[in-house]
Amino acid sequence: MTAAAGSMSALAKPLAKYRWGICALLFFVITINYIDRQIIGVLKPVIEEDMGWSEVDYGNIVTAFQASYGIGLLVVGRWLDRVGTRKGIAIAIGLWSLAACFHAAARSVLAFILARIALGVAESAAYPGAVKSIAEWFPKRERALGVGILNAGANVGVLLTPVIAIGIAGLYGWRSAFLVTGLIGFIVLWAWLRFFREPRDHAALTDEERDWIGQDGEDASGEPLGWKTAFRQRQAWFFICGKFFTDPVWYLFLFWLPDFLSRTQGMELFPTAESGILATIGPALIGVYLLADIGSIAGGWFSSHLVAKGWTINRARKTTLFIAALCALPMVTVASVPEPWMAVLLIGLGTAAHQAFSSNIFTMIADMYPRRAVATIAGMGGAAGAVGGILIAQATGWTLELTGSYVPIVIYAGVGYMIAFIAIQLLVPRMQPASLD
Repeated sequence: MTAAAGSMSALAKPLAKYRWGICALLFFVITINYIDRQIIGVLKPVIEEDMGWSEVDYGNIVTAFQASYGIGLLVVGRWLDRVGTRKGIAIAIGLWSLAACFHAAARSVLAFILARIALGVAESAAYPGAVKSIAEWFPKRERALGVGILNAGANVGVLLTPVIAIGIAGLYGWRSAFLVTGLIGFIVLWAWLRFFREPRDHAALTDEERDWIGQDGEDASGEPLGWKTAFRQRQAWFFICGKFFTDPVWYLFLFWLPDFLSRTQGMELFPTAESGILATIGPALIGVYLLADIGSIAGGWFSSHLVAKGWTINRARKTTLFIAALCALPMVTVASVPEPWMAVLLIGLGTAAHQAFSSNIFTMIADMYPRRAVATIAGMGGAAGAVGGILIAQATGWTLELTGSYVPIVIYAGVGYMIAFIAIQLLVPRMQPASLD
């Protein structure tokens, strides 16, 4: 084993870098995934006025997405481990693009709920499939950076959404915005079918790069991990708890950030002669999610850099998680800051912390599980995160309806990551490999 480890460590990094092209493709898959789910949050003030929604109505629409997304995640992970990433993600992209288009035809709260249910089920395949693809295409030493890059697609999606949605809605109405973004998904589907294969089947991959990808000696064959076995393992519960405590914060800002900035800072969706473009919500969202992009890539790079410097995987990943949790703490004050730029900076720091945290806990699945089990664990944790998202949606809707204040909600947003870090450390203090038996 020592000789084998030595030979692997001496393996030269290949000149060909097709795997990074695959990572870029996954980045675009996650980008359109987030554009389709986020557009309703950006256009909430306009749709709410046009449709006559209450805050509870909107909370129920968000809950419908979260519930269907969570149920889908619980099922889709094992499905992806069985059918494979190419086929599974292709089906998912096609279905969620259709569901996005259906929003344009919605005329009632119930119709929106049904459209969100369809979107949630289809979109649930994106992250488990993307993380599984990274495990298939990258050795362990590069996976955190790979996950960080694809995870940045979420931030770019949310960053582009106000530009696309507000621009199209301002010219042609909010229904056209849903239709256009749904159609973009079919372009991504074409690119996925054209360029993605598993490494062993890809004609464009050199033998040198294929050996580099397979340097860890992981076996991708065999039966997927069963739920019964997974639920008995601490290695599964670290991810379940990590997502349950942190995903609600991400969903909070995903669906309520425009409303938060409007209520607490008086910002507007469309510019007026008096306010100007910089006092509108669009540039603020761009600032927040640019910081989130930095956090995603930096978080993935930092732990990979520490591993390259000789740190153990356990120490490198946990150090990055702890730093991210510290960076999220200032969000507890964001509802009371006096200036819009301060709110944007604090929320941007928090979303950067979330993405750094998320990139590393996703990578930790592949650190402790073989490739054939990655999507199953990612799906289970994602389902737990969706349950947390349902709870935060209901809590936010009712808190705003009864008090009109975001203060109790953002207090949790600040402390949730430290709670998650403590739970992860208690569950997997040494990050030992999980057994599939």
